[in-house]
Amino acid sequence: MFFTIWLAILTSVPRPPRLPLNTITAFRAVAERENLRAAADALHITHSAVSQQLRSLEEQLGFDLFERRGRRVVLNPAGEALLRSVRSALNELDDGVQAAAAAAAGATQRIRITVLPSFVQRWLLPRMGRWHARHPYLALEIDASHHVVDLQREGLHAAVRQGRGPWAGLTSELLFGAQMPMIVVGSPAAARRLAGAPPEAFAREPLLGIADLWVRWFAAAGLKVPVTPVAVFNDAGLLLQAVEQSLGIAISRELLAADALRDGRLVRLSPLSITHETAMPYHLVYPPGLRDWPPLAALRQWLHDEFELSRQELRAPAEPHETPPSRPDARDAGRRRTLR
Repeated sequence: MFFTIWLAILTSVPRPPRLPLNTITAFRAVAERENLRAAADALHITHSAVSQQLRSLEEQLGFDLFERRGRRVVLNPAGEALLRSVRSALNELDDGVQAAAAAAAGATQRIRITVLPSFVQRWLLPRMGRWHARHPYLALEIDASHHVVDLQREGLHAAVRQGRGPWAGLTSELLFGAQMPMIVVGSPAAARRLAGAPPEAFAREPLLGIADLWVRWFAAAGLKVPVTPVAVFNDAGLLLQAVEQSLGIAISRELLAADALRDGRLVRLSPLSITHETAMPYHLVYPPGLRDWPPLAALRQWLHDEFELSRQELRAPAEPHETPPSRPDARDAGRRRTLR
């Protein structure tokens, strides 16, 4: 008896209608732009066609999705709930169509990622040859940006982000751990000047980067030193490039300086290191629905493999680099500042 009543209830619940794909596409375009004309331009159809598709979608669902505020068209709570599912589903569909087209044509597939500029310059680019050797038919499209962007809205598959998370709506995988030492680095010329020098000698050098890092480093060395950097950068890659150009010495994440230290473009100037809240771990983040997508799975495995190699290289003893003797540079005297 109970089963019969329950079955009757289930069969009496109306199923939601199957929605035409074009109405869903129009819905997403309007929701993201909050303007019918802008959505029509993006879809290459007329303003009236977009309006008609939205009206048809709302009629099929039986409830409104938008609030009209003058020229703006803003999602209501029902529309926001629908957009969360629609955006993910359409992005997965786009990726599937792209993968199918590439497989049919034998063309190169691509995966679009966003990363910090310093990470691209100092870590990712030097390893791109190994990526191409392992995946010659899988291209990486790299968006270098300091901004945390909406992956799905920007058509991106994944991001390498620095922080502790979590990132709402995204799966995250730890790539490189939290305790990331920060070390003092300089050019080979600076290394010659400071060979065997005590920590207070560093205060007479042109200091690059954030003052707080230097204050902490000198404090760890048992010194209280007033610090006035000669230049501060919003990007660690630019900071290290300035050091390589002998513009001063800097405190850097060991990971970002590792390749230049190995190649001899930079030299570690002191065994003393510090940790700082800005040196947060690296994570790979991506929409959960893409976890098993083959291009992303390939990128995930490659990044984990490369970071493991970096960990092994950082643990290994550094090989000494020969630096030819140089004549004293008159500019060195001007670069030194008095320790007060």
